[in-house]
Amino acid sequence: MPAEIGGFHMIVLRHIGAVLAGIIVVVALSVATDMVLQATIFPELAHKNAPNTLLLIATAYRTVYGVLGGYVTAKLAPNAPMMDVIVLGVIGTAAALAGALTMQGESAAWYPWTLVMLALPQTLLGGYLAKR
Repeated sequence: MPAEIGGFHMIVLRHIGAVLAGIIVVVALSVATDMVLQATIFPELAHKNAPNTLLLIATAYRTVYGVLGGYVTAKLAPNAPMMDVIVLGVIGTAAALAGALTMQGESAAWYPWTLVMLALPQTLLGGYLAKR
């Protein structure tokens, strides 16, 4: 019996690890890209009223990173990878929603709500691609 409990705990830890890996991929790549772009070719991206073209670029790379996060999560999941991908997508949606609510007026109104709407579908796409 203790071995079964230990095995169950290991599987749960692997599910948690898969989701955390997806979060780390998305956040690390997003923050690193923001920092590099703001420090080099797009310093306006850091300003309150960044141009829509730069926000579209940010939306594009954040979407790619969201797909990659879903992919990584699905690949690392011990079983039922889409369950872990859905968990990642829900966490991403909640984080984007929190950001949209707390950062109102900091950028064009469409930008944070677009991130909220894309969070789950982009993550699911990554999971789907990993399963193929």
